[in-house]
Amino acid sequence: MEGSAEIDPKLLEILVCPLTKGPLRYDREAQELISEEAGLAYPIRDGIPIMLVDEARQLRDDENPKKRLPQPGA
Repeated sequence: MEGSAEIDPKLLEILVCPLTKGPLRYDREAQELISEEAGLAYPIRDGIPIMLVDEARQLRDDENPKKRLPQPGA
């Protein structure tokens, strides 16, 4: 993506999903960090990952190969 800041590879190695504590996959084109376990995509703005569940985008079924986690109380 043109004009977007690159994210530090060392930072990617230590970041985990704040909801599941699981691994994240970096989607360079979309500028998102994907938590397949949680079914969420965390945005990266100006090279800074926004690791807030409230800011994350819910993955569509065709974007997520894993089933979503059951929601608490569901």
